[in-house]
Amino acid sequence: MLKDTTIKFLKDLKKNNNKVWFDANRKKYEAMREDVEIFVQGVIDSHGKRDPSIKGLKAKETMFRINRDIRFSKDKSPYKTNMGASINRGGKKSIYAGYYFHLEPGDSFAGGGIWMPMAPELKKIRQEIDYNLDEFKKIIGSKKFNSVYGELDKGEDVSLSKVPQGFDKDNPAAPWLKLKSILAMRSFSDKDLQSKDLGKKVLESFEALQPLVEFINKSLEV
Repeated sequence: MLKDTTIKFLKDLKKNNNKVWFDANRKKYEAMREDVEIFVQGVIDSHGKRDPSIKGLKAKETMFRINRDIRFSKDKSPYKTNMGASINRGGKKSIYAGYYFHLEPGDSFAGGGIWMPMAPELKKIRQEIDYNLDEFKKIIGSKKFNSVYGELDKGEDVSLSKVPQGFDKDNPAAPWLKLKSILAMRSFSDKDLQSKDLGKKVLESFEALQPLVEFINKSLEV
């Protein structure tokens, strides 16, 4: 579980997203980050026993900075109002699929997959889905996957309107070949964040996702 003060800091930051307030509350920020890092490390250590590809990762290698890159953004708020951890083999900048934990009061979730891979990697993933469609459908249609996630994210921001070039429009894999990201997410309420079962629920989420992560990464190892 996460501390009450961790949740409160992020809520307060959302109301006071400016450098003066942040500097005045830097010690609270550092305490919040430490709390999240301890939680994430516990998740990594536990799931690493099941998935050797993330074994030995350090939480700090997976967590994102709280500072926003505002150079090309109309929103000049200097700080993110969330803490994210991308738990992938090789760390958060890896090309491989992995797991993700997002802490943001009112919009927290766990899950993962692969987000917006570059064209060469995306091509390999699509070929893997095309060649091994039955295996792919078995993974995303499994009882465990459906009980946790329901289905893959198919929002407009992660999906093409047409089947990509190189594949027949009538390809039975078409609904998944259109995807630009392969993602599954499970939402958590603010009450979940402070529950003693939070770690267990995140681990359940990662366990349900692991076959999909392995399927994607198999294609990238070719």
